[in-house]
Amino acid sequence: MIVRDRPNLFQLFFILRGSIIRRILPQIIAIFLLSMLIVWGHEERPNLIISFNGSALSLLGIALSIFLGFRNNACYDRWWEGRRDWGQLVYLARGFARQTLVLESAGETGVEARKNLLRLTMAFAQALVCLLRPGSDEGKVLRLLTSSEADFYHAARNKPDLILRLMSADLARLKASGAISDIQYQMLDITIGQMGAAQAACERLRNTPLPFGYTLLLHRTAYLFCFLLPFGYVDTLGWGSPFVTALIAYTFFGLDALGDELEDPFGRRPNALAIGALADTIEINLREALGETDLPPLPQPKDFLLM
Repeated sequence: MIVRDRPNLFQLFFILRGSIIRRILPQIIAIFLLSMLIVWGHEERPNLIISFNGSALSLLGIALSIFLGFRNNACYDRWWEGRRDWGQLVYLARGFARQTLVLESAGETGVEARKNLLRLTMAFAQALVCLLRPGSDEGKVLRLLTSSEADFYHAARNKPDLILRLMSADLARLKASGAISDIQYQMLDITIGQMGAAQAACERLRNTPLPFGYTLLLHRTAYLFCFLLPFGYVDTLGWGSPFVTALIAYTFFGLDALGDELEDPFGRRPNALAIGALADTIEINLREALGETDLPPLPQPKDFLLM
């Protein structure tokens, strides 16, 4: 996720970090060169290179911009929903740290149980990052697990859900031993269930993209529109056509590519959510709740990028 102050007017035209221009630069150059070739060919061989009235393209451009706007709104909704789910997870983890204070009234057993539950909560957040963003560092999870828990972790298909089951098993043992009452058990178990609901919401976003046919239609139409632009403006703009078509291509290809990035809020592209930083924040908060003082600093963006 890009984190930076709002740029001034001069900086606005020279910012590359977070800009979509790097992804679409080859397409823009291709449209620019194609436009130059068409203008040259139209002047040298006017009977060979056809042209037509650009008003028809204007109507197509309006329709395409509307559909791109609909798609980008849907993609942004996915991005915002992912951020809301992770914000809920941060809230639940901090609330769980407060709720587990009741365990300390059970003596040394309760204190140790609280440490284990919060340790597993940290591991759950880090494991969820690994599930949503394949290729993430699983060492952040394994250092929070015991050797027996790590064996279960490696064997599990849904690793974050396994950690929630371990937490529920700890609560069940505490209830069976009489260390906590029924009301306390229910309070803590509800919070664990809400963590599972946040995980399920994130999995739904990751596993259910926008309908492929809709995305394919927009991709094809955007490319077709941009390739037809030089033929529509060669008569009216002449050698200005390459610059105008490149600018229009930047707009349409940029909106298309930006929608692709927002559609996958847990990916690795610059505009993806900073779920790794949020998981690290949860871990730091819970370690502080356990009384630890030797804590790392909160995650900070590097080169305006926070992941």
